[in-house]
Amino acid sequence: MYAKTAALAARTAARPAGQKRTFLDYLVKMPDKVMETKKIQMAGGTCQGEANPTWLKQDGDVMSLAFGGLLVGVGLMQATVGHYRLATGKGKKD
Repeated sequence: MYAKTAALAARTAARPAGQKRTFLDYLVKMPDKVMETKKIQMAGGTCQGEANPTWLKQDGDVMSLAFGGLLVGVGLMQATVGHYRLATGKGKKD
């Protein structure tokens, strides 16, 4: 038992000083793209109303909106079918 503890202590002491980061190092050293994104968001002003909404200016925003709309639509359809079946008693298991 003491041999395992001593081996662990020796291994811990033999590590080099400082932090050893794996994927966190990539995240910490990632370049800052805030100003680049801000330019895209502010193109043509920020109060455009329905003609040019800010939340649809970046690449991929339309796909995110379509996917979210699809999920909401499917959920509403399932809820409607469920309420209908509860109200009419159809689809019950015997």
